[in-house]
Amino acid sequence: MRLDIAAQSDIGRRKKDNEDSLGVFRDDAPKLQLFQQGALLIVADGLGGHMGGEIASKLAVSIFKDVIKEPPPESDETGEVDGPMLTLLERYVHMSNTSVFQTNEDMNTGGKPMGTTLCCGLVSPKKVHICNVGDSRVYHIRDGNILVRTEDHSWVDEQVKMGLMSKSEAEVDYRKNVVTRSIGTRAEVVVDTYTGEVKVEKVTMAQDVGRVINQMGLEAQMEGGLAFGLGFALSEEMIFEEGRLLNPNFRDYKVPTAPEMPEIEMHFIESDCEEGPYGAKGIAELPTIVVAPAIANAVYNATGIRFLNPPMNPEKVARAIWEKKQA
Repeated sequence: MRLDIAAQSDIGRRKKDNEDSLGVFRDDAPKLQLFQQGALLIVADGLGGHMGGEIASKLAVSIFKDVIKEPPPESDETGEVDGPMLTLLERYVHMSNTSVFQTNEDMNTGGKPMGTTLCCGLVSPKKVHICNVGDSRVYHIRDGNILVRTEDHSWVDEQVKMGLMSKSEAEVDYRKNVVTRSIGTRAEVVVDTYTGEVKVEKVTMAQDVGRVINQMGLEAQMEGGLAFGLGFALSEEMIFEEGRLLNPNFRDYKVPTAPEMPEIEMHFIESDCEEGPYGAKGIAELPTIVVAPAIANAVYNATGIRFLNPPMNPEKVARAIWEKKQA
């Protein structure tokens, strides 16, 4: 697995000291057990205005990195490893929090306690497991699209979620840097974990087509209908804010392309249709209509969460899984 990894840190406009820390641990790291291919990437941003932000960020990274010494977790009862892997990562986030919090207790200066954000991604072939505390972010850049894979734990973000502030207002609010979760400032911390991706591996399609006259044409119609259904189910959404369309082009309005198409198995059921030409039927609409409900049922079977409003994009799925955990 080839990975191109780069890092750059900036002190920003207000801080006097750079309080960022990062960690890159590839598949040749000493005492590595957790994965065979990939890398563990960690970013921690010490809280400005607090004492020892650079200490907190370095300590959090140094504690969390030891997760790579753990053996790979065993799969759960369904045969999946995502849940156990995220649980393992979350446990090391809690260990980082405990270490920084205890350091605060030992120093007991009476000032603002040291703290830091913590954002990590365990990159493996075809998948990334993510943990996040604070307002550091993970972005997914693909085909010119930039998608946010994490949620900020900030005061303004919570106001937006509650409908008390618009996104445009949050971007200019003077409290936009106030975080509601961080490592080390409290004895306990809530961790967001993500994969959130719904990937359709295979679709089996069976349809009454009347009489098969042009099989290649039938296949093209059904494949096109499937592509429309996949987009409706997983990615296509028009986003408005204050009456303005925010994603008016195909860079931001994501439609399925060839790499996203699943393996397709088709079955044509022939019948005698007297109304159609030479016994044929129109068949393009049905593959479009039934795909989203079928995927929604599959997601429900996998997560126990019923999604009634498509698209079931990673952000929406990850948030629903997190909310279910909190309930």
